[in-house]
Amino acid sequence: MEVLVIYETMFGNTAQVARAIADGLSEHAHVIVTDVADAPADIPPQVDAVVVGGPTHAFSMSRASSRESAVQRGAVTADLRRGIRDWLDALPRGEHPQAFVAFDTRVDVPLLPGAASRSATRVARRLGFTASKPESFLVEGYEGPVVSGELDRARLWGERLADELAVTSR
Repeated sequence: MEVLVIYETMFGNTAQVARAIADGLSEHAHVIVTDVADAPADIPPQVDAVVVGGPTHAFSMSRASSRESAVQRGAVTADLRRGIRDWLDALPRGEHPQAFVAFDTRVDVPLLPGAASRSATRVARRLGFTASKPESFLVEGYEGPVVSGELDRARLWGERLADELAVTSR
C-alpha cells in the first residue's frame, strides 16, 4: 500500500504531526511525505490513500490572507500562494479511487467551532473521494508548540489508520 501525506505548515507544528502520522503509517505502508508547496498537481496512480493536513485558520483551512497574517506573526512557510485548500480546489471532480483522510492542528480551546480537517473532508467528498473521519491535534497558542503527548497520539493514529486502510484496500 502506498500513502501520500501532504501537509501545510506555518510554524512547523503541522509538519511535526504529519511526520509522526507518517511514522505510524510506515509500519504497514510505503509513505511519501511532502509539503503542499511541493505536492504533485495530480495524485499519482500508484497511491492508495491520501492523508492531508493543515493548521486551522479562522475555523477552516487557511487562505492566502490568513497565511500572510501568520507570516506577519513570524511563520516561515515555503509558499504563501498554495495551501491545502488551494491544492484540493485544483483537483478534478469525479471518482477518485484513493481513500482520503484529513487532519489538522488547532489551539486547545473547548467548543471552538470549525476545523481545517472537517473542511478538507467536506471538499474531498464533493470531489469524489471516499473520506474517513478527520482528526485534530492540539497546539499551544497560535504558534505552538504541539501539546505534550500529541505527537505520540499522532503516531498511534497513523498506525490505526494504516490498519484501517489495509482492510479497506483488500
